[in-house]
Amino acid sequence: RCVAGLRKASKRLSCHKRYKIQKKIREHHRKVRREAKKRGRKKPKKDPSVPGAAPFKEALLREAEQRRQRLEELQQKQKLDRQKELEKRRKLDAKKNAAKIEEQTEGTVIEASDVILEVLDARDPMGCRCPQLEQAITCSGGDKKLVLVLNKIDLVPKENLEKWLDCLKKEFPTVAFKSSTLTTDRTMVRVKRARIDLSRNTECFGSECLLKLLQEHCRTQDKAIQVGLVGFPNVGKSSIINSIKKNRVCNAGLGRGLTKCMQVVRIDKKMKMLDSPSIVADRANSTLTLALRSIIDDGRSGSIDVVEAVDAVLNHCSKQQVMMFYSIPDFRNTEEFLTLLAQKRGMLKKGGVPDIENIAKLLLSDWTGAKISYHSQPPGSQMLPPYLTEDKIAEMQKGFNLKKLEEENNTTVQALKYPSPASSIVFQSAGMTNGKIQENKVVGEASQWESLETSEEEEEDDFMETDEQDSMEEEEEEEEEKDVKEVNQGFIQLLPG
Repeated sequence: RCVAGLRKASKRLSCHKRYKIQKKIREHHRKVRREAKKRGRKKPKKDPSVPGAAPFKEALLREAEQRRQRLEELQQKQKLDRQKELEKRRKLDAKKNAAKIEEQTEGTVIEASDVILEVLDARDPMGCRCPQLEQAITCSGGDKKLVLVLNKIDLVPKENLEKWLDCLKKEFPTVAFKSSTLTTDRTMVRVKRARIDLSRNTECFGSECLLKLLQEHCRTQDKAIQVGLVGFPNVGKSSIINSIKKNRVCNAGLGRGLTKCMQVVRIDKKMKMLDSPSIVADRANSTLTLALRSIIDDGRSGSIDVVEAVDAVLNHCSKQQVMMFYSIPDFRNTEEFLTLLAQKRGMLKKGGVPDIENIAKLLLSDWTGAKISYHSQPPGSQMLPPYLTEDKIAEMQKGFNLKKLEEENNTTVQALKYPSPASSIVFQSAGMTNGKIQENKVVGEASQWESLETSEEEEEDDFMETDEQDSMEEEEEEEEEKDVKEVNQGFIQLLPG
């Protein structure tokens, strides 16, 4: 027996409904065919080919093949030309965007600051000094003060550091500093102003000395002050602010020129610090200076090649020490050195070809970052720059307790561990680095390397580029259809009567 409640509903339809559905399907197919006919056929017609009985069949096929190859070569050439044109447009847009950022940031830090901290890399302090910047501050005519901050002091031997402190303090008040570093991953970089306690990471030295120096100057002025940090790329301007604040308030990393605009950070009730973009190194500087103090391969006219930059660096230091540091056998030239280093670190392209360009960029980032210990010697006979006189030096040192500053620097120097002189590479400095100064204004430089945050303008540029690529793909499809039609017409014309 079958229970009535468990019977399945029948799927049979009446003839009227079935015929009605079939009629609607036929009408739909007819409508689709009619619309397709109006649009026209997109698929190319089938190649009729050459009949087997046609005379001179081999010659006809050979001519048709040559014509097809010529069309393919022409199409490939047009595609490469379009790619070059698009690359030119991208470079022009990048230059325009960089110029806009420079116009917005130039001069604001010096004009708005009461005390300017020029940050120097302790491994090459003279190469990090900008005479145009120092002249603009000392000759500004106001009460602006210039203080030198010798950062990354843990990367040079102790004796070399003491010599540089004795040399620099004769011109400007100098503070020995070692900022706290923080290794970040890519997920952390995306977060804006991530609240990270830097005191739990590598210890900072010299922050208390710098804070006391600025606070005493603030008391002598009897007003709130603004402190601006200036310097060339990757000397540690943002890291110093993060170390003093003991928090990741500024964007800092291994890349050059990560700071693209001025940022104000409040330290206490009477002090603010201004983080600024890097100073632009003049293209007239030597290759070595541009290799260490500018942004390499940024797409601008006059930018030096990374292999030339590495060659300049290797020519100014001891070859034996470089071989020992990288554990590389003897090499004849820079290309051989980069080839051996790429093979050792596994940076290879397809087919096992060494990736020389990327290994050169990695080596330069090591030399400007906090990885390699090298040191340069201070000048034997110290000559004052033409913009500095004894009156200017006394004016810059006025308002600072220099005796207490020297004691604090000695305490900082004694508290640190330093590399031995044997393990530190001896480096020949190229001297001061000329920077671009316009009307007593420092020009900020916008970087093309690994940007951490995408702005609205960049998103719009990406959107425009995708539109251009889509339009180019459509043009390529149309040209392919035209080429196929031409080939078919050529076959038909070659056929006999």
